[in-house]
Amino acid sequence: MDLSLLQRLTEAHGTSGQEQALREIVREELGAYGELSTDALGNVICKKSGAGDVRVLIAAHIDEIGFIVRHIDSNGFLKFAPLGGWDPRQMNSQRVQVRTREGLVPGLLMHGTKPAHLLSDSEKAAGQKLEDFFVDLGLSADEVKAKVRIGDTITMEGRFLSTGNHLTCKAMDDRVGVFVMIEALKKVGGHSADIYAVATTQEEIGLRGASAVGSSVLPHVVIALDVTLANDIPGVPDSESITKLGAGAAIKIMDSSLICHPKVVEHFRAIAEKHEIPHQMEILTRGGTDAGGIQRLNGGVPAFTLSIPCRYVHTVNETVDARDVQACIDLLAKFLEEVGEADYSL
Repeated sequence: MDLSLLQRLTEAHGTSGQEQALREIVREELGAYGELSTDALGNVICKKSGAGDVRVLIAAHIDEIGFIVRHIDSNGFLKFAPLGGWDPRQMNSQRVQVRTREGLVPGLLMHGTKPAHLLSDSEKAAGQKLEDFFVDLGLSADEVKAKVRIGDTITMEGRFLSTGNHLTCKAMDDRVGVFVMIEALKKVGGHSADIYAVATTQEEIGLRGASAVGSSVLPHVVIALDVTLANDIPGVPDSESITKLGAGAAIKIMDSSLICHPKVVEHFRAIAEKHEIPHQMEILTRGGTDAGGIQRLNGGVPAFTLSIPCRYVHTVNETVDARDVQACIDLLAKFLEEVGEADYSL
């Protein structure tokens, strides 16, 4: 695996609707492997032609959760609205980047409250609300207003870290899925299906890019690549772990956006068993992926999600295991070699 590519993907900044930096990386990586195009929603599509009539769509989203500037106060502090699902408990005292027309501007994400030693017991017990956070750019109000406009976006600052088999960075959701897609496309051998590898946009705010590209490609089968919860940590019962790091690729059965097509599930399971690719089965009761945005289009599409187990989702410390990532690459590549001959009729 080319971990330098994963580092570039995860450290790049791009919220929903502002994925330009990620499009450049994807085009650079996939240009040699197929015909590239970009649609009106910013989805980057790489078509790798086969000799048959089957169209398979692989979807992995390039946007990350972030914020959008909605107000600049008289002192130059930024107030914002969320882009994607944030837990205020995970937002304290972070460093951020504000995307402006002049480039990225660093800032501090802080909670609007008195220091802890000045809080009463009732104030401490009140908890935190997203609307109480702000961004401090360390500039005068005039300087801030000269640089920042309403509608500029904000992303967390986070650096790639490798510890043992674990890989950590902000935006593993879902840049690691994009990484798996790219590496599998490079690895795949002979295939009869037309493969549409798509870096999708605006997933975090409603699976929007995927829905658009599903309507244009008209796939016979769609495979989403995304992270799933690995709650194998202290404080969470084993029955709620969903998946575990190091146990292999996660073959999704269902989440709240879709019940994966049973024949596609069995196909992935059979490939994993045949080639001795480490895998685990996944049921996620909340959360969805691009597959859910495509399955109901055009009279219905067999849909499935191949998941990468991830700890600390929607934080700056999203963590995956390199062995699981490799298992996903191997499993997807084998699937793409076979999907042109598969029968998913019910």
